[in-house]
Amino acid sequence: MFQSRTHTCNELRLADAGKQVTIVGWMENVREVGANFAFVVVRDFYGTTQVVVETEDMMKRVKALNKESTISVTGIVRERASKNPKLPTGEIEVVPSDITVLGRCRYNELPFEINRSRDADETLRLKYRYLDLRNPAVKNNIILRCNVVSALRAAMTAHDFLEITTPILTASSPEGARDYLVPARKHPGKFYALPQAPQQFKQLLMTSGFDRYFQIAPCFRDEDARGDRSPGEFYQLDMEMAFAGQDDVFAILEDVLPPIFAKYGKYSVASSAPFRRIGFTEAMETYGSDKPDLRIDLTVQDLSQFADCGFEPFAGNTVKAIVVSDCKLARKAIDKLLAEVEVQAGNKAYWVKVDESGNLAGGIAKFLVERKDELVATLGLKPGDFVGFTAGKKGAAQKTAGVLRTKLGNACEGHMDKERYEFCWIVDFPMYEIGEESGQLEFCHNPFSMPNGGLEILEKAERGEIDPLSITAFQYDLVCNGVELSSGAVRNHDPEIMIKAFELVRLGEEDVKSKFPAMYNAFCYGAPPHAGIAPGVDRMVMLLAGEDSIREIIPFPMNKNAQDIMMGAPSTVEQKQLDELHIAITAREE
Repeated sequence: MFQSRTHTCNELRLADAGKQVTIVGWMENVREVGANFAFVVVRDFYGTTQVVVETEDMMKRVKALNKESTISVTGIVRERASKNPKLPTGEIEVVPSDITVLGRCRYNELPFEINRSRDADETLRLKYRYLDLRNPAVKNNIILRCNVVSALRAAMTAHDFLEITTPILTASSPEGARDYLVPARKHPGKFYALPQAPQQFKQLLMTSGFDRYFQIAPCFRDEDARGDRSPGEFYQLDMEMAFAGQDDVFAILEDVLPPIFAKYGKYSVASSAPFRRIGFTEAMETYGSDKPDLRIDLTVQDLSQFADCGFEPFAGNTVKAIVVSDCKLARKAIDKLLAEVEVQAGNKAYWVKVDESGNLAGGIAKFLVERKDELVATLGLKPGDFVGFTAGKKGAAQKTAGVLRTKLGNACEGHMDKERYEFCWIVDFPMYEIGEESGQLEFCHNPFSMPNGGLEILEKAERGEIDPLSITAFQYDLVCNGVELSSGAVRNHDPEIMIKAFELVRLGEEDVKSKFPAMYNAFCYGAPPHAGIAPGVDRMVMLLAGEDSIREIIPFPMNKNAQDIMMGAPSTVEQKQLDELHIAITAREE
């Protein structure tokens, strides 16, 4: 019969010397120092305790076990002769009178050393994720996630939000990414979809009379992985407020997030309210990105007047420049940095430096020598300054400059205050854009957002009095340290404005009714103005933990190809299951 432990492996202290105790856990390590003498480290969820084997009987039991077997140890606590001040239990050890095997590890060799699992190949880590999670460093990220989610729930409840769960099986809806589809057995040929977000349901809750809603919502999107995005599923702090606008949403998150970041983050400093607000156009012009890292003090400047300097990549293009004062980067480091920019942005960057004599040197200096004085005056250059350039169509030049700015901020000493969390709001996103593939007007961000100017501004665009590309919307992103945590918006709750917004992208009233029947009809019964946002929990915890990959803070993540290699998903299924679902698999022609 299993005897419950009396203490955890992180609990015993010098004051417990002389007590008989029982501890349980994994046999992490055995160090033999004699025929019948060994030090055994036992690890549980809470920590480690050293067990000292001093008898032939106990030695036989230990030697018969592989590492990572689970055991129960009963014995007497005593003071250690050689203390370890780095461990909470470093002043004591347990001398066992009994060691019982609870779960035998049947393999002599492990796929990786538990405490060094993060050094192992990622595929191996994901395949044996249950072993990887035994590593305290990996486990601590999951504990952090639990604590953050708990703190978010408590904060939202304190602000009078109700936690309401919304359906997982729903209808397919055009929301920007690919749906995961679920065949409906009782309705041949029809499918449910897993929700990309609870967007429509939370807006329907507002029309139902609920004033403040939130949930830690699972979302499902069939999209490719990135460092800050996991394929398959992710979680967000989904929230919506009735009779509310942009400022109301901002006030809630500016009150909820800073204390959580300050308490649980790797860095103890976080922006206080109010967060800085930056218009989308200003963000692209000043930082080359709609998710700028404000810890970096570098800015982007327009230098398009130098497009005719004779350097071919500048000719006829928008030219952007970034000045780095007192830059110590060597030529080899500059070349490496610019190569990384090209890979990430898909566009080249260029450079010059101002030498000690005040002359231009390196990079594309020969094309700018004749206009050196103009360049120096325009950018305020001085000896030791580095200038990075980007060129191309406006969007490409801005995007490349944004990547270059981030790379330079990280590489050049003194231009980035890394140990802090710097929040900002990006506001006034364009309502519309020209689609790259269609070449026609499309929604830029969120089709359910309220346009700045309401119905009147849409009607002006329809009459040709203004360019629809000039229309902005009450859309906003929350950005922290260059990571987009969330998108949100003041919702378009007026059916008349909604119809007009969709007509500009060639979709009529019947299209809106057919694609969004529940929401359109609900709005026709009197909907309150409402607004919301949904910060990503996974990205938030990734920032708090100081991790570069989002997979480090997800208990059981998929790999980059959206495969769960531990469980073997996705997998084939039996023909009987396909028949029940009225599904036939046909071979794709190569």
